[in-house]
Amino acid sequence: MEWRLADELTALGERVVAASGGLIAGFEVSYGELSVNAAAAEIVEVLRFLKDAEGLKFHQLLDVCGADYPQRPLRFDIVYHLLSMTQNRRIRVKVQTDEETPVPSVAEVFPNANWYEREAFDMYGVFFSGHPDLRRLLTDYGFHGHPLRKDFPMTGYVEVRYDDELKRVVYEPVKSVEFRSWDFLSPWEGADYDVPATPLVTGPAAAGSKAP
Repeated sequence: MEWRLADELTALGERVVAASGGLIAGFEVSYGELSVNAAAAEIVEVLRFLKDAEGLKFHQLLDVCGADYPQRPLRFDIVYHLLSMTQNRRIRVKVQTDEETPVPSVAEVFPNANWYEREAFDMYGVFFSGHPDLRRLLTDYGFHGHPLRKDFPMTGYVEVRYDDELKRVVYEPVKSVEFRSWDFLSPWEGADYDVPATPLVTGPAAAGSKAP
């Protein structure tokens, strides 16, 4: 069944690329899902094509989310998930951008993108040009930074607490900022460096008994 689904998604991907008129550069089928790549500047035209084209009809925008790859010049992936009820198929559209270049808002094509784009802006700091109301959605007023960026510290920058003397909530800078250390070690591939050996404990100590 998996190979049959992969063949169907591959045929759908080829049809999407051929009918897009150059809007969609390529596609990939992985883990039973179809993903296509597009230029960020053309995302409005791409989603309108996927929504209106005969034989596709991806009428529902399920989500707009992001991913952060700090080592890349275009560090952010902006990902759109669409559903076609007539085809009973889903498709993922991915574009790339950096910290300063805005991605065109798709709220005119899918009105529910309004809040999805606000969430992506709040969490990643990605700007959406033409958005009707690009404000933070999940974090508090005056929040500093974007929590889902990989360079955002685990402790954040500001501490919120209730002050018994002032009888109100106060905001204070965090005294010790702890940055995240990302270890992408695969448990199947193993480390590419020498791991110090753990000494083997034997005798009474290993059994939990006390030495005389």
